[in-house]
Amino acid sequence: MDLAIYDMDRTVTRRPTYTSFLLHCALRRAPWRLVFLPIVVGTMLAYVAKLITRARLKEINHSLLIGRAIHARDLKPLVDSFADAQVAGNIRPGARAAIARDKAEGRRIVMATASYRFYAAAIAERLGFDDVIGTGSVIGLDERLLARIEGENCYGHAKMRMVADWVDKSGLTGKHGHVRFYSDHVTDAPVFEWADEAVAVNPHGRLARLAAARGWAVEDWG
Repeated sequence: MDLAIYDMDRTVTRRPTYTSFLLHCALRRAPWRLVFLPIVVGTMLAYVAKLITRARLKEINHSLLIGRAIHARDLKPLVDSFADAQVAGNIRPGARAAIARDKAEGRRIVMATASYRFYAAAIAERLGFDDVIGTGSVIGLDERLLARIEGENCYGHAKMRMVADWVDKSGLTGKHGHVRFYSDHVTDAPVFEWADEAVAVNPHGRLARLAAARGWAVEDWG
């Protein structure tokens, strides 16, 4: 089976979703948590200064704006309302067209994103994706989702490892056909290099230059 693998933030979506999701949860569930916003900004500066990792940044801000743990029954309405809002107003027109084209070609449509899988999956389902690869979360025995990442943050080289792991666990190793990959960011270079067909979507400067050097397709999805 041929595959079409999509990055999500700023590829399928116009705007990134991670911080928006945290704010959505805080506003709907516990507005008092917004007092932590100065600390959130501080953690972002710490990440830019390379004092903390991207994964640790996510864990801290998740804890601040959602809480250290949240039960699945309380999380679901937040995820559903956020996913509905993203699909209604934050999807690139070109992404919808590409998904329709890839489906018409009979491809298996996969989302591979650094965003948390638990909410990316809700967005992907609404858009007709078949599978989702994303940053996992630790789930306690009491069915509460913890502010801790399970495994790796699905970003950069880790995303390539997680895509390869998904291919293996799906029984597609040595069996899948042509792979088309879409992303807006140069950090996805490992997956671009692995794919049979690389498509740079609304690329920033570094990716635009790399795409030109490699002869990859460049598309404007609006």
